[in-house]
Amino acid sequence: MSDNLPAIPGMSSGGASSGNGFLALAGRTAKLAASALFLKEGMHLLRSHMQANANAALRLSEMNHQAEVEPQFISMIEDVATHLTGVAEASGEMVNAADSVDTDARGFNNAHEREYRPGYEASNGSGVRQAKPGYYRRTGRRS
Repeated sequence: MSDNLPAIPGMSSGGASSGNGFLALAGRTAKLAASALFLKEGMHLLRSHMQANANAALRLSEMNHQAEVEPQFISMIEDVATHLTGVAEASGEMVNAADSVDTDARGFNNAHEREYRPGYEASNGSGVRQAKPGYYRRTGRRS
């Protein structure tokens, strides 16, 4: 994971970040959403950079055409412009994918909060030691 991502509470090494506990799952989905946003920002930068380079290559091919440079060289420059435009478009598609991951992770986190936060708060507030997450599912003691 990148060091550029913001710190997320409960996501220190070990502890709450491992296992299936309430905070661990919430932390992992928050980290996923943050990673998706980080990717999205990087892809926006890549897209604008590649599009600027493609535009510069097209201008160069026009200037070479006016200077009556050999057509094979003009064609090579235009091919480069086409490929740079392709990279810009593909990075735009990555932005859309990262946006979907971010939206889905946030939606999951919100649903998880609504469903399990009350039970988490109740079990922590009771003062009674609780079974580890998944215990009842493994033993079949709860339905």
